[in-house]
Amino acid sequence: MSEAADVPARGVETHVGGTGRERTFFGHPFGLFTLFSTELWERFSYYGMRAILFYFLTDTFANDGLGLDDATGAALVAVYGSAVYLVTVVGGWVADRMIGARRAVLWGGVVIAAGHVALAVPAQWTAYLGIVLVAMGTGLLKPNVSSMVGELYRRDDPRRDSGFSIFYMGINIGSFTAPFVVQIARGIGGYHAGFSVAAVGMGLALVAFVTGRRALHGAGEVVPNPLTPADRPRVVRMIVLVALAVAAATALAWVVVRSGSSDVGALAVIIDALSYLAFGAPIVMFLVMFRSPKVNSAERSRLRAYIPLFVAAMLFWMIFEQASNTLSAYARDNTDLDVLGVTISPVLYQSVNPAAIIVLAPVFAWLWVRLDDRPPTAVKFAIGLTFAALSFVFLAGASAVAGDGKSPWWVLVVVYVVQTLGELCLSPVGLAATTLLAPQAFRGQAMALWFLAPAAGQAITAQLITATEGVSRTAFFGGIGLVTLAVAAAMFALAPWVTRHIREGDESDEEVAARR
Repeated sequence: MSEAADVPARGVETHVGGTGRERTFFGHPFGLFTLFSTELWERFSYYGMRAILFYFLTDTFANDGLGLDDATGAALVAVYGSAVYLVTVVGGWVADRMIGARRAVLWGGVVIAAGHVALAVPAQWTAYLGIVLVAMGTGLLKPNVSSMVGELYRRDDPRRDSGFSIFYMGINIGSFTAPFVVQIARGIGGYHAGFSVAAVGMGLALVAFVTGRRALHGAGEVVPNPLTPADRPRVVRMIVLVALAVAAATALAWVVVRSGSSDVGALAVIIDALSYLAFGAPIVMFLVMFRSPKVNSAERSRLRAYIPLFVAAMLFWMIFEQASNTLSAYARDNTDLDVLGVTISPVLYQSVNPAAIIVLAPVFAWLWVRLDDRPPTAVKFAIGLTFAALSFVFLAGASAVAGDGKSPWWVLVVVYVVQTLGELCLSPVGLAATTLLAPQAFRGQAMALWFLAPAAGQAITAQLITATEGVSRTAFFGGIGLVTLAVAAAMFALAPWVTRHIREGDESDEEVAARR
C-alpha cells in the first residue's frame, strides 16, 4: 500500500516538505486539484454533448434536430468518436514537438468551448462546425492533460498511482453527472440549451485550468522533443504524406459511395474516408515498426505478441462505444422507459457506465492485488472481450423476446454493467501492455498506438451500421456478439503464445544487455 493511501481524506491542506510549506490536495501536489477540476468539467462537457448528439442528429427539423436517418446519424456519431482518437495522435505530437502539454490543453479547451458554442447556435452549418471543433479540440486536450498529471510526481513517488486514481475519479464524476444536467436543460430549452450546458462546462474547465496554473509548478511547460531546423524537411514530408493519405481516402470513399448510389452525399463520403484513415493508421504504424532497423529481434517478438492484443482491444471498443449510437437508438425506440411509474429519458442510460466504474473499480483493484496481478495480460484481454461479446448476445436475446414490443428498462442497464466488467479487465492493462511491448525507438508513440484501437473500432461500427441498414436489431447485435465471442475464444487459445513471446522478448533483451 502506498503512502498516499494512509493520508486521511482532509481535502486541501498545508504540507511541510523540503522546499517549505506547500498546499496539497488530499496529500497530493495541489496541481492535481487543478487538473482534476479541468478534466472533470471537460468530461462533463464531452459526455453531456455526446449523450444527446445522436438524438439531435436524427430528430426532425421541427424539433430543432438535423433530420438525418438513424443509420446515417449513428454512423456519423461513430466516425466522430473515431476522429477524436485519430486527432489525439496529432495532439500528442504537437505537444511533444511544438507547444508543450500545457498550451496544448489550453488551446484544445478553447477550441472545444468554441465547438459547444457553435452547437448551441440554432443553425445547421454551425452544428457541423461544432462537431468538427469539438473533435479537434478533444484530440488536442485529451492525451496531454493525463501526461501533465504524471509530471506532478517524481518517477519514484509512491503517491503516483493514487494520484491517477483521484484524477480518473474526476473523469467519472463528470461523465456520470453530465447526462442528468444536460437532459434537464434539453427538457427546458431543447437541444441547443443542452449544448449550452456543455459549453458552460468547458468554460469552467478553462477557468480551473487558467486560475490553477501556478499550482502546476511548470508541469507541461517544457517541449520534450522540440523541432530543430534539421527536422523541417522530415516534417514537411510527413505533412505531405498525411495530406496524400487524406486525399486518397476521400477519393476511395467517393468511388465506393458512387458505386452504391448515383447520389453522392458529402456526409457519406466523409464517414467512409474517416473510416479508411482509422483502418489504415494502425496498419501503417505496425509496418513502420516491423521494418525499422532500430527494432531488434527481441522487440519484434514482443510486437508480434501485441498484434492480437490490439485486435482484441479494437473489437472491444467497437462494441463498447456503441453506447452513443446504436444503444442510444435502442433506448429510444425499443426500451420501455417506465421505471416504477416514472418515465425516464433514454439519455440517462449514458450515466450507467461511469456509475458502475465508480462502484466496481475499487473491487477490481482489490481483486488484482489478491490474485497477485494474475491472470496474464492476454487472458485479461480475452476476458474483457468476452464480457463485451456477451453483452451484445444478451441484448440480441432480449430483442428477440420483445419481438415487436419493447424490452424492460433494466435490459440496457445489464448490458452497460456487463460491458463495464469487460472494460475493467481490458482497459487498465491496455496502456501498460502497449508501453511494455512497444519497441524502444517507438516508446514515445505507444500512447498514439493505443488510441488507434478505439479509432479503428468505431470506424468498424460506422461501416457496419451503413452496411446493415434495414437488418433487425436482433440480427445486428447477435451477429456482432457471436463473431466477437469467437474472436475472444481465439484470444484465449492464443494467450499462452502471447505470454511466451512477451517472456522471450524480455529474456532476449537481458541477453543483449549482458553482451554489451
